[in-house]
Amino acid sequence: MKRLGKNIMLPALLLLAWFIAARFEIFSPYLLPSPQKTFSVFWALLLDGTLARHLAVSLLRVVGGFLCSCLVAMPLGLLCGRSRVLHDFLEPILEFLRHVPPLAAIPLIILWFGIDEASKLVVIFLASFFPLFLNTYGGIRNCDPKLLEVGTSLHFSAWQKARYIQLPAAVPSILIGLQLALGYSWRALIGAELIAASSGIGYMILDAEQMSRPDVVLVGLFSIGILGGLINKVFLRLTLHLLPWQSKADAKL
Repeated sequence: MKRLGKNIMLPALLLLAWFIAARFEIFSPYLLPSPQKTFSVFWALLLDGTLARHLAVSLLRVVGGFLCSCLVAMPLGLLCGRSRVLHDFLEPILEFLRHVPPLAAIPLIILWFGIDEASKLVVIFLASFFPLFLNTYGGIRNCDPKLLEVGTSLHFSAWQKARYIQLPAAVPSILIGLQLALGYSWRALIGAELIAASSGIGYMILDAEQMSRPDVVLVGLFSIGILGGLINKVFLRLTLHLLPWQSKADAKL
């Protein structure tokens, strides 16, 4: 209960500050609509199904890009962590791609993948790939050498060392990478929906900006933040259920 009170304290203070700023018109109502107006717009968009429709489309895009990133980044991080030769071979191109913002590559992505869903998934994939890859790679490389020596003394093969020693040791780092990658997927959503989108929460925000509707923009931003936070909570709960020893480690922090 005390933790819940601490968690809602800052949001409550920010909401109060927002209410006071709107009440005394510290900022123009055009720039900062009141909480009451924003909530009424949120309720109207929720009742007519507009908000749910856009959120569902965006959620499918985020999940699709995130899953594609998982299917590529984790195996590649595992292989690069196991093989110095492969890492040195791929490092130049990976370092180059890591420093190229996905938004900067949108014109080229459109030329290569068109303006359909594939291009949006590529933007989300690029944004979420490196947090997961680097954490997987780091988790494999930072495995305790003494554990590997034990595996050698037990005559483990390279595959057995990776499966029974390095991969379990890298699980905490991989989980952090998954959490970061999921967050970056939501961050890239707006950029992905710049590409000729006709639906999605990013499209709704951009359309509201063009129509000078800051209240709708705020509804979109709050929806992304709340939904992203809920998904992160579900992810953490699932992690603690599947890996109960992580719960004990977190309790000590």
